[in-house]
Amino acid sequence: MQLTGAEIVIECLKEQGADTVFGYPGGTILNIYDELYKHSSEIRHILTSHEQGAAHAADGYARATGKVGVCLATSGPGATNLVTGIATAYMDSVPMVAITANVNLPLLGKDSFQEVDIAGVTMPITKHGYIVKDVNILADTLRRAFKIAKSGRPGPVLVDITKDVTANSCEFTPMTPAEPEIINRYTQEDLEKAAELLKNAKKPYIYLGGGAIISGAAEQVREFAEKLDAPVCDTLMGKGAFDGRSERYTGMIGMHGTKTSNFGVSECDLLVTLGARFSDRVIGNPATFAKNAKVLHIDIDAAEIGKNIPAYIGITGDLSCVLKELNQRLEQQSHPEWMQHIKELKEKYPLKYSQDELSCPYVIEEIDRVTKGKALITTDVGQHQMWAAQYYKYTEPRTFLSSGGLGTMGYGLGACIGAKVGKPDKICINIAGDGCFRMNMNELATASRYNIPIIQVIINNHVLGMVRQWQTLFYDHRYSQTVLQDKVDFCKVSEGLGCTAIRVTTKEEVAPAIEKAISLQTPVVIECMIPEDDKVFPMVPAGAPISEAFDEDDLNKR
Repeated sequence: MQLTGAEIVIECLKEQGADTVFGYPGGTILNIYDELYKHSSEIRHILTSHEQGAAHAADGYARATGKVGVCLATSGPGATNLVTGIATAYMDSVPMVAITANVNLPLLGKDSFQEVDIAGVTMPITKHGYIVKDVNILADTLRRAFKIAKSGRPGPVLVDITKDVTANSCEFTPMTPAEPEIINRYTQEDLEKAAELLKNAKKPYIYLGGGAIISGAAEQVREFAEKLDAPVCDTLMGKGAFDGRSERYTGMIGMHGTKTSNFGVSECDLLVTLGARFSDRVIGNPATFAKNAKVLHIDIDAAEIGKNIPAYIGITGDLSCVLKELNQRLEQQSHPEWMQHIKELKEKYPLKYSQDELSCPYVIEEIDRVTKGKALITTDVGQHQMWAAQYYKYTEPRTFLSSGGLGTMGYGLGACIGAKVGKPDKICINIAGDGCFRMNMNELATASRYNIPIIQVIINNHVLGMVRQWQTLFYDHRYSQTVLQDKVDFCKVSEGLGCTAIRVTTKEEVAPAIEKAISLQTPVVIECMIPEDDKVFPMVPAGAPISEAFDEDDLNKR
């Protein structure tokens, strides 16, 4: 059948199972939006307040559902406004297709109105990028984009389409979507060597990353931890891949990881790394990281194995596939003395905070208690992000969404909207500091426009908390541009954007506010006022060994 390029875009979206897209219209993409209008019963379009919000919403939708997220933008500034969201998705391996429109083909390269080489701009932050200048290749390009986005290590793909291509016509033949490629490059010999290494370990430790969630390997990880009889720590991206209430779980590792995880990994003789990339925020000083351990590194991306920390054995493959085979080979192991030692570390070094007044950890624990640990939590970046990682007990994959690799302030609200659209039955709560909330708070208008019942928790200390913490500890209290004391009233702003707003100033007010927000089934903002000098502990200074993690008690002893 003969279809225009705009019609082909819509048919390909339906073909790929895209039931929701996030975007903002403009001149060059009008043909596609006209077709969206005609197919509004099949594809839901969420009009965000800003294109960056659309990219973050597509990202949150993808992380929450495991499907490919889709965002749309017009040429020039519309397309460039997607860049931060695309980079965020790239750093955290999120499957996303960003569809942009550009000026007509004869106008390309002539500095035309709202013309930007968006494929060139995004080349370093996408798995692949296309410029479609011929309607005859449009369908195949879109199909390849979706396949690439979800194959192997997932990531964002950009498809830029000139406006005349969206108007031109060609023959279109429907096709069944291609299955994503599972990339397994390991051999049976690799598995045998790994099984032998596991069998000979006396003090094994499991270190989980985001790959455990992306591969859907949570059940295999649980079985593996039981068979190996080992403790488990995770990264920010790995939250929920292992039950945070399990006795084996020791908390996050790295700069703001628990002392148990940091000390335990420093003592172990085998570090089993599952779908993690040894980020600098995890390893601290690479020369001293897990210095007593052999490293078994399993990852779908061969480029990650040995990149930051040498691997004694590296296995390239889908984690779920690898663990299924390893679990079949591995006999039940037993390490009672090692597990007892880890238990004693947990008892000696629990996470703790002051109970004297309202604090973010208290708010997080109350959210956990009220929601029974079943909420889907998104965060922005900073102290609140670390507290959310430390004090909420994640028991399921895809229930903690945060910008880990890029550290994008302003990520959480858009991501929370996308997550709630993708998982309407989940209680979806975004936790943001006041500095982050300022960046994209306009997306509250998106939530209220569609009555998307998210809960926005603002942890307001009137400062850029994490930067101030560094200034306190390492810059002799020189608070350069980190104090946010001004006349902005977040509750009034939130009400002006169509949301219910609740201000909380005492511990006693926290639980009733959360319960009310859940019951209202409308967008609600809860502003929690906390002291400006609260700090996230434990902490490891940048580049220091993780075995040197310190907390407030250690500081007071110095």
